[in-house]
Amino acid sequence: MDSIMKPSVLYSNCVEFHYEFEDQSHSMNALVFNKCEGEVLAILKELSQKMKISIEIETEPIEQGGLRSWLKIKGNSKEITIKDLILIAFIGGILTSLMSNPLNVAISEIVKHSIELLFEDDEITELKKQKEKKQLQLDVAKLEEELKRRSTKIDENVIIKRRSNYYSTLKEYPKVTKVSVALENEERKVACEYQIDKNEFENFVLDSDELEPVVELNAVIEIVSPVLKKGKYKWTGIYNGEVIQFKMKSIEFKTLVQSGIIVFKNGFTFECELVIKRKMTSEGEVRITSYEVLCVNRYYDNDNPVETPEGRRKRKKHEAEKLQLTLFDDDN
Repeated sequence: MDSIMKPSVLYSNCVEFHYEFEDQSHSMNALVFNKCEGEVLAILKELSQKMKISIEIETEPIEQGGLRSWLKIKGNSKEITIKDLILIAFIGGILTSLMSNPLNVAISEIVKHSIELLFEDDEITELKKQKEKKQLQLDVAKLEEELKRRSTKIDENVIIKRRSNYYSTLKEYPKVTKVSVALENEERKVACEYQIDKNEFENFVLDSDELEPVVELNAVIEIVSPVLKKGKYKWTGIYNGEVIQFKMKSIEFKTLVQSGIIVFKNGFTFECELVIKRKMTSEGEVRITSYEVLCVNRYYDNDNPVETPEGRRKRKKHEAEKLQLTLFDDDN
């Protein structure tokens, strides 16, 4: 991936996508093109909504040279202020950076770095220094901090998934050999440009929609419907105020229940190690696919906690590991 940097981004409000083809033609399958553009627009929507930047996006005429298309970003206010120019340049710049940094680069780091680069731009730096415009200097400084704060609201899963969809689509389209993403002003002068070869597309594509599971070591579940007979049936309980169905993976606890040693009463509650499995939809939304209870630490009988045998073993193991770490620290 090659990067070509130019001096100023303040008046840059266009993002160019340049597709190069192996057959030197100037046309592209419409479904592929529209799919790619849709993913880019979804990323822009996520950025503008979470960053609270009101924009309009226009498509400019497609040109040859492989195939070139432009998205023009406009502010909604009638009179464009310096603040508007900075926000528009930010949206265009962050889109360009996001589309050119692969999966192994954290989205939060890309956003942080893009904000820093934007406010180091020569023209914006000069605005900060202008002594006769103290209020402007203050506003620009405030805006930089505000963008950093708002950027924490961006849903990284949406960005990662939409970008993955974009490159996955191009990867399966044989004509494309390279795509370039550039931030430009209306005169087509390039502020920054990135080129991504086809052999790099896979670096942007997710291997799976499965996410790392969330493990809650001391989750509290109120049992609504236990499973009292053998079989692969799911239990029903209330967790964090929501009714869930879960697999009871603790053989010890199931044995205690099925043998009648543990008897359920209304409002029966236990504390457990809960694994929450998740995956992303094609839109980047996170969906929970299953709940699994691996170990029951304790249950409550008339509000009195009763530690289970497996819970006791788990606690003692944790205490031993903690003690070992303490002794190791003392040796140092």
